Amino acid sequence: MTSLRNHLSTVDRIGDLEPIGVVDIGSNSVRFVIYDGLTRAPTPVFNEKVLCGLGKSVASTGHLGGKSVECAIRALTRFHAIARNLGVKSIKAIATAAVREAVDGAEFIRRGQQELGAPIEVLSGEKEAILAAKGIMMGIVGADGVAGDLGGGSLELIDLAGDKLNEATTLPLGGLRLIDTTRSKVDKAETFAGQSFDDVPWLKLGKGRPFYAVGGTWRALAKMYMERTDYPLRVMHGFSMPIPVAISFCESIVKAKKLSALPGASEVSKARRDVLPYGAAVMLQLLKKMQPSEVIFSIFGVREGLLYSLMSAEERRRDPLFASCETYARLRSRSVEHAFELCNWTDALFGEGGPDETPAERRLRHAACLLSDIGWRAHPDYRGEQSMNIIAHAGLGGVDHPGLMFLALSVYFRHAGASEAKGEHLSERFKRLVSKRSLNRARIVGAAVRTAHMLSIGMPGVIDMTPLSYDGDRLVLSIPPAFAGLEGERLQRRFGVLATLLGKTPEIRKIR
Repeated sequence: MTSLRNHLSTVDRIGDLEPIGVVDIGSNSVRFVIYDGLTRAPTPVFNEKVLCGLGKSVASTGHLGGKSVECAIRALTRFHAIARNLGVKSIKAIATAAVREAVDGAEFIRRGQQELGAPIEVLSGEKEAILAAKGIMMGIVGADGVAGDLGGGSLELIDLAGDKLNEATTLPLGGLRLIDTTRSKVDKAETFAGQSFDDVPWLKLGKGRPFYAVGGTWRALAKMYMERTDYPLRVMHGFSMPIPVAISFCESIVKAKKLSALPGASEVSKARRDVLPYGAAVMLQLLKKMQPSEVIFSIFGVREGLLYSLMSAEERRRDPLFASCETYARLRSRSVEHAFELCNWTDALFGEGGPDETPAERRLRHAACLLSDIGWRAHPDYRGEQSMNIIAHAGLGGVDHPGLMFLALSVYFRHAGASEAKGEHLSERFKRLVSKRSLNRARIVGAAVRTAHMLSIGMPGVIDMTPLSYDGDRLVLSIPPAFAGLEGERLQRRFGVLATLLGKTPEIRKIR
């Protein structure tokens, strides 16, 4: 049987990657994710979750519960078979609150390790918080705030700033635990959560800083909100909510007599609906006590934090956005070398003589260049829309939703053209996610890449020899004799559009 590593090599993924599997035995779910390798932008190639509810009765009985244990053991047996069939040799397994607190936790681990064929580490609350914070580091560049990972049995909170981890706390506020301890009384759960946060004095350090929300219950909250407000993207990572909006939304869920009657509830799986009000109650009290600047949802959590902790220091220093975009370029574009040339070629348009650009905007422009040719195999009439949809819904790390839409629009305009008319049919739902400045920049970047491809046809070694420059009120494209034959009406037209967007007069200058 062909191993997953060999299969990944056949689809032109980076050839020396060794797939790694992570088994996460939580209080609610048991999940197995196989990543393509230990990289700064790991791609899940397999992801399966089984809701076993190991933590349903731990608080009241001290035990995991027979049916839940058998469900989890069956899942681990299947995961072992999947790993064996796919040739995944490296499996890291962790267990969290329910297993570490249950009287029969050790017996479960013994059976689980036998069925999984791999050791299972029972995480302390502190280590669980640390891994959650490292998951945030994996997916969010320069994170500076408080991360909260809500599971079925506990809530882990940790203060982080860049690569520095500060205060951390574990609280018994998981959704299943609250259902158990309050006998399904949401109002009691909310009161208990508020009292628990009163006992965490360092939470005041989160005031005015972002709160990073991790965990399936909180992602379900965000998903419900997206549906209710007709939010244009369904990408969870990097989605943010203003605090007044988040508080009001959580209150509506906590107070609802029937959750299924609320707008957007149909988007939440039935298995999640029981714990959703309790997750809302915990978030509501946390936001009121902490007073952060915003809530940012992350799909990166303990599992990704585990991968991050295993990486070399050099790999951790890589930009997750660039790492993701480079992978897309290698898999989908004609030449990754040409994509990197575009980054340098378009540098000349910004700064002296042209529009100003912040370091963050430069980073996004370079990412757009790396993604600019991923749709070249599509039908010419649909390359713009298909590329935009791929990028707008991609699981890219290191970028928020406005940044993601800038990338998508830049590549859309690269194919469709940058004129105002070309953007008229774009959904207003999409365009409302970006500022007017970002939309104009997307047109410029799209027009620049569109011009470059008329010279290079997507191949490296050409645009490095045909630089752009400013000469007073003129935008100059210099072409040496070796490439003089590339000049033509279509190049002139596309270059003219670029110059117009920059408020310049176009000039194609022959050089010797």
